[in-house]
Amino acid sequence: MKTLRTLVIGLLVGGLLLSACAPAATPQPTEKPAPTEAPAPTEAPAPTEAPAPTEAPAPTEEAAPMGLSCDEPIKVGLITDATGPLAIYGAHIIRSFMLGMEYATGAPGSVGDVFTVDDGENTFKLDNCEITVYLGDDQTNPELTTSIAREFIDVKGVDVLVGTVSSGNTASLQEIAAENKIPLIVAPAAANDITGANFNEYTFRTSRNNYQDAINLCEYLPTVYDTFVQIAPDYSFGYGGAQAFRDACTVNGGTFVADDIFAPLDTTDFTPYMEQILDSGADAWIVTWAGGGFISMMQAAVDVGVTEKMALGASFVDNVALPAFFSNAIGSTSGILYHYTAPQNNPINDWLVKEDKARYGVYPDLFDADGMNAAIMLVEGLKATNGDVSADALIPAWEGMTFDGPKGEIYIRPEDHVAIQDMYIVKLLNVDDPDAKYFEYIKTTRPEPPCLLPESMKDRCGDLPYGSLGGQ
Repeated sequence: MKTLRTLVIGLLVGGLLLSACAPAATPQPTEKPAPTEAPAPTEAPAPTEAPAPTEAPAPTEEAAPMGLSCDEPIKVGLITDATGPLAIYGAHIIRSFMLGMEYATGAPGSVGDVFTVDDGENTFKLDNCEITVYLGDDQTNPELTTSIAREFIDVKGVDVLVGTVSSGNTASLQEIAAENKIPLIVAPAAANDITGANFNEYTFRTSRNNYQDAINLCEYLPTVYDTFVQIAPDYSFGYGGAQAFRDACTVNGGTFVADDIFAPLDTTDFTPYMEQILDSGADAWIVTWAGGGFISMMQAAVDVGVTEKMALGASFVDNVALPAFFSNAIGSTSGILYHYTAPQNNPINDWLVKEDKARYGVYPDLFDADGMNAAIMLVEGLKATNGDVSADALIPAWEGMTFDGPKGEIYIRPEDHVAIQDMYIVKLLNVDDPDAKYFEYIKTTRPEPPCLLPESMKDRCGDLPYGSLGGQ
């Protein structure tokens, strides 16, 4: 058995640890801190008034309008958590989607307070096409997600939907999009099922999935630890994360010494689960979690002695949670979905960093790249269809599309609409740098997850690995 040391590496996505997100103190809608499905801090920085745009982005040849003309204004419904338990992550998407629209269209447009749900001033121009973005605050409440989506479609007449933070809520959004034949871009929810068991032709994503997290991290974990046990929430996101980690880490030489442990998402006392983890005798325990329970879980891990006897393995988290929970992980190496210092020689990322800091007083966080990529994908689709926002036009335009964003090239896999993208391996240097320069860049990975479509759609997968990487 290899030498044990405490490694606190956590994510999203989810929760992070792999999810798209975990609850934190509810931020004020006027400004947002940055950050995954990962543990959220107990208190977010106080918002400040966003300054006016410092300058319009310089249009590139790709972003320049090419004579588009729309008969009617294009309407986009962005649904995310603006004031609820996952608002700290919704803030990433709101600010970065609006900045992405500005970048992709080449001009700031008429933008009000982007965190005010009803101001209706978030309008952009792409040549002769007017694009208005409506913001809906679902507060990570599935009933609100459903009602807002239906209002956007039936009352506002939106042509495209974008959202949302929670993977569970995103499943509801998928159903509504399919019922109404409305294209949906998912950001930042990470569950495999979104482009797997729940796949429909109207759903695309710029967020990664559980498997991409697992493949990225499992390039590293089995080189340090031999044996693993894992805990995840008892719903689709957790099942997908557990399956992905078991598969990816096994392929890379790791061994799981106990059955996967699933706890209800609303668990407050994790003592019995931590006792199971400790009894497993594993070198490291892997966490896939999304929600406020992460804090209680970690406290139980300390109380039971798990943190003293085995390492915690998962991806690094957002800029706000990292200093709060990972001070004893300095010197550790792990994976991360995105950190603003990780992309190498990327002018789009440089622009995002500059504008996030100028407008909102923060550096881009874990999901800012997802939001900006969703906007770029939308605009690139409109260019390809000459402004036609029908599903019949956008679906074939997006399938197989490549475009550049703050994480480099994004490829929309036509078989299952998974977004193939760069991810990163980094080393934690500190947790107190004032500019959130916490990491040393190690390398870029580009995970290729298996096709997870249901059996009835298996033929769509073509030559892609189906169901797993072969490690189970």
